[in-house]
Amino acid sequence: MAKRVAIVGAGVSGLAAIRCCLEEGLEPTCFERSDDIGGLWKFSEHAEEGRASIYRSVFTNSSKEMMCFPDFPYPDDYPNYMHHSKLQEYLRAFAHAKSLLGHIRFETLVTSVKKCPGFLVTGQWTVVTEKDGKQESTVFDAVMICSGHHVYPNLPTDSFPGLEQLQGNYLHSRDYKGPEAFKGKRVLVIGLGNSGSDIAVELSRLAAQVIISTRSGSWVMSRVWDDGYPWDMVYVTRFASFLRNILPSFVSDWLYVKKMNTWFKHENYGLVPLNRPLRKEPVFNDELPSRILCGTVSIKPGVKKFTETSAVFEDGTVFEAIDSVIFATGYGYAYPFLDDSIIKSRNNEVTLYKGIFPPQLEQSTLAVIGLVQSLGAAIPTADLQARWAAKVFANSCTLPTTNEMMGDIDEKMGKKLKWFGQSHTLQTDYITYMDELGSFIGTKPDIPWLFLTDPRLALEVFFGPCSPYQFRLMGPGKWEGARNAILTQWNRTLRPTRTRAVSEAQQPHHFYNLLKMLSFPLLLLAVWLTLYS
Repeated sequence: MAKRVAIVGAGVSGLAAIRCCLEEGLEPTCFERSDDIGGLWKFSEHAEEGRASIYRSVFTNSSKEMMCFPDFPYPDDYPNYMHHSKLQEYLRAFAHAKSLLGHIRFETLVTSVKKCPGFLVTGQWTVVTEKDGKQESTVFDAVMICSGHHVYPNLPTDSFPGLEQLQGNYLHSRDYKGPEAFKGKRVLVIGLGNSGSDIAVELSRLAAQVIISTRSGSWVMSRVWDDGYPWDMVYVTRFASFLRNILPSFVSDWLYVKKMNTWFKHENYGLVPLNRPLRKEPVFNDELPSRILCGTVSIKPGVKKFTETSAVFEDGTVFEAIDSVIFATGYGYAYPFLDDSIIKSRNNEVTLYKGIFPPQLEQSTLAVIGLVQSLGAAIPTADLQARWAAKVFANSCTLPTTNEMMGDIDEKMGKKLKWFGQSHTLQTDYITYMDELGSFIGTKPDIPWLFLTDPRLALEVFFGPCSPYQFRLMGPGKWEGARNAILTQWNRTLRPTRTRAVSEAQQPHHFYNLLKMLSFPLLLLAVWLTLYS
């Protein structure tokens, strides 16, 4: 009998989980509370309880070649950055192509996931679901939680004295859908993340005045990077990751700050982060600096307090006659169907081995997919996580001991604090993390071997974008089309922009660009060695 696996949620992570279970000969059943797949990317005109919610104008921050399932490229004519409706089309196409829909029970809510009485021996779970007011209890051999982390809004009203007396209205960005209701209004947006900056920029075209309040600032990046290429196709490379890991930290930090300030000087816009070298996720917004230059958006420090009609900031300045306050203050982790101590097994903090497995469980039969955040895209990350988890469930991969897993968590926590600072998110370096997961299942690209056997491919794998195809290039689950997909990824990137072809398409020279970036610190090093040798 094939092992039965319960999957909670049919978003990106849930689809990856179904597919990977099928690859391992497992029997997946996915429970989705809505009537469609897509999760976060399924747009609704109104925020729905227990579901992620996005606004009408959302576009992706990762480019199509970097955020596909590793054996399912986007169509050539798809834009590099997609509107949510376009991504939803892709997810539906993937689900149909891989025959996933038959394994999903729609409009079914998971109300409880508990260990069976014999869990110590069997590792089984009792999953209680509800549909049309009727409850059903089923025993599963394993569980994958794929319900995401953009569901339960963090609305820190207690941190803002006087908010209760504000005459204007306030809402969380989760409830924002479009700018029409704010025409001619004076709006305060609290929080400088991707949602906060997107909403502020969109409002600035209709609202009378928009202020963004931020306590810590942020680097702001454009989706359009060096020479007009998508940012992640140029920035997320194995060579760049290699340099970041071998260079002295002061050199790596200097290069990072210099690169983040290339587009514009953040100090001049009030945006510069308090701790500049930290690799916290930057804000992706192509218009924010322009909106600030035009005076339709202004940046202010944290809010000290509210009065009936205004906000008083920490620098003593005041924003008068506020009509609306939008809290773009993120989300909290919550799995109301699961005992909290399973995920937060120490000091009420999320404690997961590689961001996936609870290390204290007596049997490794529960996995959390899609919780880890990095500068990489969610789809390939969730795909690789699900592949490893499915192999663990199928007993073709084994986990270390509890003590070893806890030791690894402590070590990674120290690195996380150094690179990303104190935060509630499970942040990590994308390529390092993907290679680590790949090594567990035998799919990490063997770069030296590629240079010996296929130099052309090796050059693109090492110096070019670290695209998802690399993790279906070799080993279990190998996709025969991976090599060609890697070698033609720039063709698919440039095709939708070359609607008026005037000359040969220009592809980046990765090695040259990185050498150019390193020329100044290498010159400084040479001078230093000359002076002190």
